[in-house]
Amino acid sequence: QVQLQESGPGLLKPSQTLSLTCTVSGASLQTNGYYWSWIRQSSGNGLEWIGAIGYTGTSYYSRSLETRTSISRETSKNQFTLQLNSVTAEDTAVYYCTAGIWGWGQGVQVTVSS
Repeated sequence: QVQLQESGPGLLKPSQTLSLTCTVSGASLQTNGYYWSWIRQSSGNGLEWIGAIGYTGTSYYSRSLETRTSISRETSKNQFTLQLNSVTAEDTAVYYCTAGIWGWGQGVQVTVSS
């Protein structure tokens, strides 16, 4: 069974950079066919896909966020990381890392406030 766990700061100020790490167990980030995604949900809204990194290391981004987003991985630690630059209050949400049907993290609340 694939298990994922998000970690990172829960409170940021506007213009700062959000950095979240997802630690994966039960599968390698390089497992053929796996895509590792970041998704968020803000209060009152549905799920928003932010981007993903595939088993080959190629990253994919939502068009609405791609200018501010970077997703990378550290295969030796079996971790992948989200960086979101220049955050605003609109980036306040619960952030999840996921391997789709194979597993989801519990989510981490991120609040952007001055």
